[in-house]
Amino acid sequence: MSTLQRVKCQAKAHPLAMDAVLAAGVLVCMVAGSFVEPRHRDSVSWALRTPDLLSLVLITLGAAALVFRRRAPMTVLCLTGTVSVIESVTGDPRAPVAMSAVIALYTVASTTDRPTTWRVGLLTMTVLTGSAMAAGSLPWYAQENLAIFAWTGIGATAGDAVRSRRAFVQAIRERAERAERTREEEARRRVAEERLRIARDLHDVVAHHIALVNVQAGVAAHVMDKRPDQAKEALAHVREASRSALNELRATVGLLRQSGDPEAPTEPAPGLDRLDELTGTFRNAGLHIEVARADHDTTLPAAVDLAAYRIIQEALTNVQKHAGPQAKAEVSVVRVGPHIEITVLDDGSGQDDEPGSGGGHGLLGMRERVSALRGTLTTGPRYGGGFRVHAILPVKNRTPGEDPA
Repeated sequence: MSTLQRVKCQAKAHPLAMDAVLAAGVLVCMVAGSFVEPRHRDSVSWALRTPDLLSLVLITLGAAALVFRRRAPMTVLCLTGTVSVIESVTGDPRAPVAMSAVIALYTVASTTDRPTTWRVGLLTMTVLTGSAMAAGSLPWYAQENLAIFAWTGIGATAGDAVRSRRAFVQAIRERAERAERTREEEARRRVAEERLRIARDLHDVVAHHIALVNVQAGVAAHVMDKRPDQAKEALAHVREASRSALNELRATVGLLRQSGDPEAPTEPAPGLDRLDELTGTFRNAGLHIEVARADHDTTLPAAVDLAAYRIIQEALTNVQKHAGPQAKAEVSVVRVGPHIEITVLDDGSGQDDEPGSGGGHGLLGMRERVSALRGTLTTGPRYGGGFRVHAILPVKNRTPGEDPA
């Protein structure tokens, strides 16, 4: 830390002590100036003189008032201005008592606003200069009177400049702090969104494949003794479903790897082009599914394509878990103008709990996916039995500030 920085720190920590040091320095300067008398004849010269007792008293009062210039700047200015007026009227020769008023005016200008500085500065200049010209012992055009006018103007201008610089520096500091807070909030928001997205992916993968493993394992256990061939087929489906679950988990967890870790799988995220494969896994588990597509080979953005796939996957998983063993499902993918509509219906008997009634996160995850893409999702039981999931997704991603069509 430099010497100037240490002095600034000490001044901020002990302002009254620093003002006392300043007042002592001003007192020394005014006392020294009171013993010197300028001569204006052929050349500028100086002579020693003895100041009046009243001048020394006024000098002491003006310097002592500066100790409290930060606590009561207006009061100190009034006091120093008063002793300056008294000295300019009675002093002959005149002592530099106005120096204390100039410093007090500087303090007022540096701690108030600009309109107040203009008003107080003009008033101080007018009173001090007017009293010196009108009632002083010197002629009105004397250099000492003009010096009072000039020094009071300099004090007010310097104080206003210091105040403006402080305000500018404070504004820059606040802007930097606000920008830092904004960056931290944006980083936290992105982390929360990424955590939520990974949680949704993990839920979709685990719920789908574990449900299939559970169904196929139950089939294998049921027919193990009587039909071993069918049991082997069910176990093969269990192995295939578990392998698919591991691959998708590895791809999802690979997003969390740090730089330098082994490279994550490069297989693209699933989309509607794998819809036949998805429905095939459910058909192998014994679920009757009908698929109808009228999307006219629409190319979807990656986020929309993944969301459509996950919505169908979660809806069919719910049908497998909740609709009963004899349930049938219908899946439709239709392009309607600037949107693509995903509908999954089932005619379940309702023997099991409704989807989402057990406190799971399937429907919540679907809503979050659709909301992130600024689409709409409708879910609920069907009239006459069963459940319906209907999602409307935009074919093109919209920015947050863009209005929907």
